[in-house]
Amino acid sequence: MPRLPDDSDEELDLLDQGRRRASRILHGFIDFAFQGNVLEIAFGLILASMFTTVVTSFVTDILLPPLSVLLPLNKNLEEKFAVLRAGPNRPPDGGYNTLKQAQDDGAVVMAYGFFLNRLLNFIGVGFSLYGLAAVYQYFSHDPIIKHTVKCRYCRKRISEKALRCVNCSSWQDGREDQYNGPAPAVSSTSCVS
Repeated sequence: MPRLPDDSDEELDLLDQGRRRASRILHGFIDFAFQGNVLEIAFGLILASMFTTVVTSFVTDILLPPLSVLLPLNKNLEEKFAVLRAGPNRPPDGGYNTLKQAQDDGAVVMAYGFFLNRLLNFIGVGFSLYGLAAVYQYFSHDPIIKHTVKCRYCRKRISEKALRCVNCSSWQDGREDQYNGPAPAVSSTSCVS
């Protein structure tokens, strides 16, 4: 008489299979999460956000207040705005004193001071990152800033250290310009064997 399979062995096999799959997924995630590239990217993003916060604070809290005093702005640069259409409760004595007051009244405003503040933040972060990359490149000799020139033949950008163009494969040291006699003639007849 044939024997029926034991249910307990099947349950153990299924549990063991589940454990192996879960372990493989966990180890795969750990291998992925702790690779050098992923950790470097995460570290770079954290540093970039902190660096952006510091530069934004520098521009807003240190650079813009003296500009507001030197230039005849009479307010912080962030508070400069133009009213395009007044709200229903506009003060009759000449207008709104602050951007928040105009926006709370429902006025249509062009907040050009806020835009200029953001623009100065962007320029400040850009120059600061360029300076940081230049300092890093100076000490590590690892090219972050890649200086390029135009190829003299195809006019596409290539590395300034390149000997040949990657686009048209011409030599950049002038070999293409040297004339070494007439070009070899191409014969139009084919060899018949």
